[in-house]
Amino acid sequence: MAVTTLASGIQVLSESIPGVRSAAVGVWVPRGAAHDREEVLGASHLLEHMVFRGTQHRSREQIALALESLGGSLDAFTSREHTSFQARVLDEHLPQALDVLADLVLFPRLLDEDLELERHVVLEEISTIEDAPEDFAFELHGRHLWDGHPYGASILGTRETVSAIEGDTLRDLHRGRYGAAGMVVAATGNVAHDEVVELAAHYFGSAAHGAPAAPVAEPRSMEGREVHVRRETAQTHIVAGTVTPPRADARRYPLVLLAAAMGGGMSSRLFRRIREELGLAYSVYTFQSFYSRAGISGIYAGTRHDAACEVTGAIREELATVARDGLSRDDLDQIKSQVKGQIMLSLESPGARLYRLAGFALHQEPFTTLDELLSRIDRVTEAEVAETAAEFFHPDRQCLLRLGP
Repeated sequence: MAVTTLASGIQVLSESIPGVRSAAVGVWVPRGAAHDREEVLGASHLLEHMVFRGTQHRSREQIALALESLGGSLDAFTSREHTSFQARVLDEHLPQALDVLADLVLFPRLLDEDLELERHVVLEEISTIEDAPEDFAFELHGRHLWDGHPYGASILGTRETVSAIEGDTLRDLHRGRYGAAGMVVAATGNVAHDEVVELAAHYFGSAAHGAPAAPVAEPRSMEGREVHVRRETAQTHIVAGTVTPPRADARRYPLVLLAAAMGGGMSSRLFRRIREELGLAYSVYTFQSFYSRAGISGIYAGTRHDAACEVTGAIREELATVARDGLSRDDLDQIKSQVKGQIMLSLESPGARLYRLAGFALHQEPFTTLDELLSRIDRVTEAEVAETAAEFFHPDRQCLLRLGP
């Protein structure tokens, strides 16, 4: 890994991956849905959509063709704390990729007539989530878990807020957020760092400095609760979860191991209990996210309506067991091997390495090699796992939501 900070403040990172003929490159803006004001929820996401409607140098059609005509791809996403634009191309087309990314990030047209069209696209995206009960259950759970904190607001916004967002709002957001301060440009694959730096300086040299992102407020302490949202669905969708420490906290490592042991695959405790032994669910798994101010660790299961109470009870029992007993030495050794293997397999693609690389700069963390990461997982002790499980996995701490009749 190599890193250079341009005079403008943009951080440029690269990682060369021997044996590949492609490059993955991305640009990260340190603003996301958690930075949206309540009255314009969804503005960050709508702005991400709008830049693809055309720039000062390319029409919408030209943007679509710029990399696809070369066999590459172009994508973007909005998260809680960041907005990202990425491209995947053959290594020889890295200059074209950075050219297109800079055009999108720095020179979008953001026209009012385009806004009306893209607004309808996002409203349809909101409808898609509401028509997918599993996705909708996660949206509702986040809202209740975070209890008014920005981490719990929908990234897409609501129909009311998206319908009310004006063009001036998006243009102001772009001027205030899409500057060099905190921006990250990263590339992985068959790339040379000096070339990446030279291209980034050339294409992003006109970026205004901008203002640093204000920190997200620290969430309030939460208490366990149970919520039932009534809806006619084919299954009852159950989501249980709790607030955890942020990404920088060392307890992230035992939390990852605990989540894998509870619901990280066919050998996990919840899968064996709820699907294999009881036959009450097709889909049951754990999930986690870690942000700058806090994180979330949770469980999902979908089951028939008359089994919802039994599944909820089984989840509570498994949580209570791990909160009381932690993991045995044998279980901990096995889950460490599983997690390390998953990490190594997941990082074989340039795209996955790109996200990991950018994460160090976005979260202001020192770079750790894969070997260092695996060693850190190996150093997690039974006592650390037991202490973390007792604090965060007790069933009384969970916010449990059921969506169904």
